[in-house]
Amino acid sequence: MGNGALSGAVIAVAGAGGPAGRAALLRLAEAGAVVVGADNDPERLAEAVDAARYGAGGATVTGEPVDLLDLNSTRDWAQRVEKEFGRIDGVVHLVGGWRGSETFIKTSLDDWDFLELLLVKTVQHTSLAFFEGLQRSERGRYVLISAAGASKPTAGNAAYAAAKAAAEAWTLALADAFQKAGGAAGPTSAAAILVVKALVHEAMRADRPNAKFAGFTDVKDLAEAITGVWDKSAPEVNGQRLWLTENP
Repeated sequence: MGNGALSGAVIAVAGAGGPAGRAALLRLAEAGAVVVGADNDPERLAEAVDAARYGAGGATVTGEPVDLLDLNSTRDWAQRVEKEFGRIDGVVHLVGGWRGSETFIKTSLDDWDFLELLLVKTVQHTSLAFFEGLQRSERGRYVLISAAGASKPTAGNAAYAAAKAAAEAWTLALADAFQKAGGAAGPTSAAAILVVKALVHEAMRADRPNAKFAGFTDVKDLAEAITGVWDKSAPEVNGQRLWLTENP
């Protein structure tokens, strides 16, 4: 099916029920992967899984609600995936969320508490849960979706930018773990960061037909870029920020 570039690969998608998750499920399935989605909204996840199966011509796409804020639940998920399919070749982290403020001084630290859970804890838990499985794969990839604001925070986005920067730092530490595990031969698995300004999808365009969404990345283009991480060798992408928008 499709070009089959990921034929035989087993890829987990965290945050699979949103627009970016739906696009990623479909594109990965089209490329031949077995795709396993997780989301905290069972109904939204089921719709995304069904759409990917149908769109990819009956590909193997499954999903289950998982509490990614609980490390043990996340580890249980990782173990179930590997037990059922015999391997794990990728984790795509699409758990998102945003809160901002009018000015820096009006920043609510409740926003930080909220974003730290969604944007940092879920990265910590998925990376810890899947590390050993990804390391066992000859083409393991951990893909984080981040935002340009992590590199150039604005006053009203302090909490969001700080959370994204923390998630990037954690992912780069994961990349160093893969590097060390590979030894002198270099890493066989990789952790990479795809950086966007913001995401846009069809429903957003329909709601705001006159908006330009300058610099935004369409979720379909993001899905293509996610799939493309497997086109390059682990040493080429490990620890790299791959920019899908202008580098600030």
